[in-house]
Amino acid sequence: MYELTDEERELAAMVRDFAEGVVAPQSYEADRTHTLSMDVVAQMGDLGLFGLPFPEEHGGQGGDYMALGIAIEALGRVDQSIAITLEAGVSLGAMPVFRFGTEEQKREYLPDLLAGRALAGFGLTEPEAGSDAGATRTTARLEGGEWVIDGSKQFITNSGTPITRFVTVTAVTGNEGGRKQISTIIVPNGTPGFTVEAPYDKVGWNASDTHPLSFAGARVPAGNLLGEQGSGFRNFLSILDEGRIAIAALSTGAAEGCLEAAVDYAKSRTIFGSALSTRQNAQFTLARMRARVHTARLAWHHAARLRDAGRPFAEQAAIAKLVAGEAAMDNARDATQIFGGNGFMNEFPVARHYRDSKILEIGEGTTEVQLLVIARALGLAG
Repeated sequence: MYELTDEERELAAMVRDFAEGVVAPQSYEADRTHTLSMDVVAQMGDLGLFGLPFPEEHGGQGGDYMALGIAIEALGRVDQSIAITLEAGVSLGAMPVFRFGTEEQKREYLPDLLAGRALAGFGLTEPEAGSDAGATRTTARLEGGEWVIDGSKQFITNSGTPITRFVTVTAVTGNEGGRKQISTIIVPNGTPGFTVEAPYDKVGWNASDTHPLSFAGARVPAGNLLGEQGSGFRNFLSILDEGRIAIAALSTGAAEGCLEAAVDYAKSRTIFGSALSTRQNAQFTLARMRARVHTARLAWHHAARLRDAGRPFAEQAAIAKLVAGEAAMDNARDATQIFGGNGFMNEFPVARHYRDSKILEIGEGTTEVQLLVIARALGLAG
């Protein structure tokens, strides 16, 4: 079940070479200056990475979610900011249009998104609606053939880059049986009343583009509704299920990057007259790190294979994100300890992984949300 095909191995090798040759050399400076390299994004587009899981008829590569995960894992090994740029560009930017858009919306947006010429954000999280996405307060009302949108969003990836074309926004569009009717609406960048606020000063993922958004009477055509009115809640839950597989792949790459760096450092670091790698406590730490990488990879591979086979995968995606996110955080902590004082210096990649990895236990569903999904699959409804 978990063996890669020849084509998948070739993809992994290609992206790994790109990550080491192009992404890694610029990662320290990009992190230090909080700058997303649009040249790197363009090269990812040229390699076809943004189009991996989409059909060729829309400009994609005809691959699947397994292929996307392989690419994201290879990037996450050296630079999580670049990996999340690809993950969000596909899972949260292009995928909602592909899944729920009209043929006209697909023709208008997908070619540029799948080629990496444009990016899009997914406006879900709000100050009072994070894990509890049903608490959405942003509203949209129909007026004169237009949606009028008011509210705010936060922590939105790829929302303010030079090539960001739009954000897909969840908004309350009415009430059904006393419950909020939530819909999704495409809001192009530059729409009057739509403001992309200043970027965040983050702990990690510093080279990833992340902004709060505000809407004050922002008007877009009624035809910008994405999917059926009232289907937004159901639709974005399915998008998040898929995204959790991709985040698990990113986390696995981060965990492996920490392991490789720690092994190399332990072999070269002399302590009390011998290599650190000869000390049993260091060996046991590295062995546990290796076990975490292996387990995380098995988990996301399993979820991806289920998804690509058209089988139920929500529980397995939650397990994969839970296991892999914790593996990344634990390996980052252990790698930093192996490096000692050097692990606290930002010039070493393990320091960046240490700062970057915490968000992997929060974004696209917190650890607690994954546990809740798994518990419900066990029939433990509460």
